Amino acid sequence: MIGHRFLPAVAALLVPVLAACSIGDVRRPPPHRASASPRPAPTAPGPLRAVGFDEVRQVRVAVPPRYDRPYVEFADAAHGYALFAACDGAPPGRGCTALLYGTVDGGRSWQMLRHPRPVAADQQLYAVPGAVVLLAEPYGWYTSTDGGATFAHTTGGEPAVLVAARGRYQVVEGRELVGEWDGDRLLPLAAQPSVPGLNTVGQDGDLLVAAGARDGRPYAAVSRDRGRSWRVTPVPAIDGEVGVLRVVLAPDDGVWLVGERSDRVGFPALWRLVGTGFWEPARAAGHPAQARSVVPIGVGLLAVTGPYGVGVVAGGLYYHVDWPLTGDHYLTVLADGTIAARGPEDVILGTGWTANRRWIKVVLDGD
Repeated sequence: MIGHRFLPAVAALLVPVLAACSIGDVRRPPPHRASASPRPAPTAPGPLRAVGFDEVRQVRVAVPPRYDRPYVEFADAAHGYALFAACDGAPPGRGCTALLYGTVDGGRSWQMLRHPRPVAADQQLYAVPGAVVLLAEPYGWYTSTDGGATFAHTTGGEPAVLVAARGRYQVVEGRELVGEWDGDRLLPLAAQPSVPGLNTVGQDGDLLVAAGARDGRPYAAVSRDRGRSWRVTPVPAIDGEVGVLRVVLAPDDGVWLVGERSDRVGFPALWRLVGTGFWEPARAAGHPAQARSVVPIGVGLLAVTGPYGVGVVAGGLYYHVDWPLTGDHYLTVLADGTIAARGPEDVILGTGWTANRRWIKVVLDGD
């Protein structure tokens, strides 16, 4: 198993792998894994070894004990928010209003913020770079761009900051068209890609990649001129059907396709864009049968969580690792490259690069 710090033996093993690694950076679950060989047999869970955190940031705030644990979300390693939004499993009401906290130092300290609509049928929290957004149904959206000091109220569709956080180019909901966000609306491009089941688009400079799936097969097209023209790029056949296909772009590792299986739990298929438009299958020999989340962690490494624990894909192989995470953690990559691992009862931040991470457990308790 790979420790939460590179050990000499492991480093010696991975150095040649990293030097020739063809697996790139992926955001959220890993791109589709196309393989001409039979699917690897499921691997049995290995024995788990306790690995301590590099740091535990546990803070107690003045919240009555009847409140359930908060929902905590970070925009980057420093900026995060916590929403106490239920008491004894019930939505907040009179005598149990929603409470909002913010941190600017990665959870070392928390400041109580004024919640603009503390009593509502349903409360939700979204943290994006430069903003925090609250949904208080049925009253609408509340957006703050000054760290929670003030909030702007809107109704109807999602606030502009949430839409903008998904990128300049997006799929127009319900229309299978690529649109460009102008700060106010998603406007369909004049030229559209020929992609059956189009459901995702990603941008890397002038490069746009659009992808989708239909009848279990993946499809993709690329544009080198910001969507003024498109070229279909065939995606090689894979070992199994694809239910949902997503474009994942990584600044240091290129463009990926991530193909979730039709059952949404099988280990996904992965492809990487090579050259001017060839999708190369990214293999993960020895991978488990299922995966919960897959994220890029630099230089062609992918971190994986699932029922079989935690692993890393490197150089076409899957390795079990002994990070202080469990298979129940869902991994995402924040704007600054930090890994955020969300479990049923905790949030863990992995700062650093590639597999050399500092694992920080953030705990916010009430009185």
